[in-house]
Amino acid sequence: MAIEEKVKELLDKRVEAKMGGGQQRIDKQHQQGKLTARERITMLLDEGSFEEFDMFVQHRCTNFDMQKQSYMGDGVVTGYGTIDGRLVYVFAQDFTVFAGSLSETVSLKICKMMDQAMKVGAPVIGLNDSGGARIQEGCNSLAGYAEIFERNILASGVVPQISAIFGPCAGGAVYSPALTDFILMSKQNSYMFLTGPKVVKTVTGEDVSVEDLGGAMVHTTKSGVAHYVGDTEEDVIAMIRKLVGYLPSNNFEEPPYVPTSDPIDRLEDSLNSIIPENPNAPYDVKEIIHGIVDDGEFLEIHERYAPNIVVGFARFDGMAVGIVANQPCKMAGVLDINASRKGARFVRFCDAFNIPLVTLVDVPGFLPGTGQEYGGVIVHGAKLLFAYGEATVPKITVTLRKSYGGAHIVMSCKQLRGDINYSWPMAQIAVMGAEGATEVLYGRQLKEITDPEEKAKFIETKVKEYNYQFANPYNAAKYGYIDDVIEPRNTRFRVIRALRSVITKKEANPPKKHSNIPL
Repeated sequence: MAIEEKVKELLDKRVEAKMGGGQQRIDKQHQQGKLTARERITMLLDEGSFEEFDMFVQHRCTNFDMQKQSYMGDGVVTGYGTIDGRLVYVFAQDFTVFAGSLSETVSLKICKMMDQAMKVGAPVIGLNDSGGARIQEGCNSLAGYAEIFERNILASGVVPQISAIFGPCAGGAVYSPALTDFILMSKQNSYMFLTGPKVVKTVTGEDVSVEDLGGAMVHTTKSGVAHYVGDTEEDVIAMIRKLVGYLPSNNFEEPPYVPTSDPIDRLEDSLNSIIPENPNAPYDVKEIIHGIVDDGEFLEIHERYAPNIVVGFARFDGMAVGIVANQPCKMAGVLDINASRKGARFVRFCDAFNIPLVTLVDVPGFLPGTGQEYGGVIVHGAKLLFAYGEATVPKITVTLRKSYGGAHIVMSCKQLRGDINYSWPMAQIAVMGAEGATEVLYGRQLKEITDPEEKAKFIETKVKEYNYQFANPYNAAKYGYIDDVIEPRNTRFRVIRALRSVITKKEANPPKKHSNIPL
């Protein structure tokens, strides 16, 4: 065969491979409002940067006459490319080939790509759209899933792992995304669950739709499994590109620096009056975040889940940071099970990938009640405590208003190796609020006072005394627990100066195989 014919054969095979399961199935994918695997990769990566692996791989199964059906690529597209010029590795399940089901060879392709990403230290992005295990391959497909899961586990904390769900993701298939750092879902066509509606009906008698069982809104608001939901696939892919921009390529690198024209010493005068005079009145902590970060840009993570705590990425003087903030306009900013889990997971991610932490504190305590206690709020609260105490990245804490009791400790206090701890002048740092403290400290006297007016006057006096003595930042500053009390409008400048002073920090935990975080 002449060289020209061999080249033509190659080009023809490439065309065939890029068609996946054929035009008819591509059309069906489009009719369902979904992009194909290759269209998703093209949209995700910089133009012309994608280099594909294993385009000509085909499955090896002969059960149920499977040898009569074979497609090049076998249900997944794998390779590498760049996002804003930075190397990433990617796989995209191809629903047009056997519904994107996982075969032995599909697993081998994904594992090969992940192994290479680990060798070179680059993020892994998985675009999921699969009918699950390929039943015709039996235990080979189960083994294939396990091989992928093992790589997800070994890659955890080494390279960032991001999963996007663009279609079905059920049964064992859900565990690979669950083992990654971030899960993003499209609102219309994606869902995740371990057991489908039919099994649920058979076992529990519940009637539930696919959407109500495992849709994007369920997992971004109720379960917390997913971190972001986009109206379209394009929205999700745009979010992935933004997210990657804040992350280092691996655990040995620093987060990418992005120059800014936003002045370091910019004063945000509105912050001097943002805290209401009534200590129980709400305000939106996101206004503070937008006011102090570079160009007001804040990429919130887990926005719809546990909104009483806010987490996300921003920059100070070009430096990427993770922000954790109590949200007073949602449940008064109280910590509960969900907020503790959300915060702890985010703190541990930032620590794993050398991303400094800026914590904004306004927390009245932990949510009381049997529902929380029976749900294990003690252990879940300890997760956030553990995460902050274990973290060795630079940690800057600013107490805005309330910081009471155990919640004060949990929110990156000085004793959890906080590097620089600031406070606004209106902050109240104490074991509890003045009213509650008065009831505890003067309970016997209050019982002896029978006149309502006299009792109210006594309480008012003691509350003022307690506030004067304890509910202010100066008592904590007296002991060095607060490094400085700062003017609110000057917060941006002080945080940037603090970050610069500790950015070269070197701190290590005692040698160990691994910690045993409360789970």
